[in-house]
Amino acid sequence: MMTKNGPARLLLLALIAGLGGNAIAQRDHSITSHEDFERAMVELSNWGRWGDQDELGASNLITAAKRVAAAALVTEGITVSMAHDVNQEKAVDASTVLNREVLRVSPTGASDRYQYDGSYHGTIHSHLDSVNCHFMYDGFGYNGVSYQAVEAAGECPSGSIHAQREGIFTRGILFDATLLPGRATADGWLEPGTAIHYEDLLELERIQGVSVQPGDVILLYTGRWKRREALGPWPTSEGVAGYHADVAYFLKERGVSFIGHDMWNDVSPSGVPEINLPLHNLALVSMGIGIFDNLDFEQVAEVAARLGRYQFLFTAAPLRIPGGMGSPLNPIATF
Repeated sequence: MMTKNGPARLLLLALIAGLGGNAIAQRDHSITSHEDFERAMVELSNWGRWGDQDELGASNLITAAKRVAAAALVTEGITVSMAHDVNQEKAVDASTVLNREVLRVSPTGASDRYQYDGSYHGTIHSHLDSVNCHFMYDGFGYNGVSYQAVEAAGECPSGSIHAQREGIFTRGILFDATLLPGRATADGWLEPGTAIHYEDLLELERIQGVSVQPGDVILLYTGRWKRREALGPWPTSEGVAGYHADVAYFLKERGVSFIGHDMWNDVSPSGVPEINLPLHNLALVSMGIGIFDNLDFEQVAEVAARLGRYQFLFTAAPLRIPGGMGSPLNPIATF
């Protein structure tokens, strides 16, 4: 396990990686043990890469030139939401609901109040995790923010969702995992527990004719919502199809800024002993890569297949919440 010296170790290894990044690309990508995970946490670290006070993490890779190039992807003018309808009903996979209360109705109009009965984090609400505070490992979040600092501040003191207040505008790539040979069911989804590995993303690049570049958002479609509609909700204890932890090496090598998924991103069971959500830790804590959870790619997958292209302008606007540890939102794909 990492100790109180963890931040120093991560910072040192981040500097080493910056000087010899090619060495990482040549290493074994497997993460099948606790020791593999700890090694990856250190050698993939971006701590200090953009300065000790950095709050943006890997979204620093979304440059002005990247935004201009992303805007040029808009050729058809088709917009597609990538959020699911906000959940208002309890279910086995939805312990938190939005309570919507009508406060006033009159001849001149009406108003209502929105209030979650728990956290919007979890397995049902479409949201973005902040790079700091929501996930910590051995007491530290990205760039060394400690849980004691969060307790003392009563909020996320650095790297909160407020750091993304100017919005996210870059190239998005949808990886449709149902296109992988032999993975999808006849009904068009991946069964719970199906892992998508480093090599699978390379294969999807080939199948879909795309190549991930620095500053991209990559989004993994597994058919979660299609399966839920057909078979009903299921407890996450039965498994979740998603990214395996070894995808972290792909994220670092390609310079990915954000990842997203139609549930919580990590495959479950994780395949890494003692670690429940290893990719959340590797992405958020070590690399400062923001995570979109519980997005809905059903419509965007249909449009991408019809147009024969899986890249598009990706836009998202988190709420301006100083000290916030994430935000519900509605990302948009524009083709």
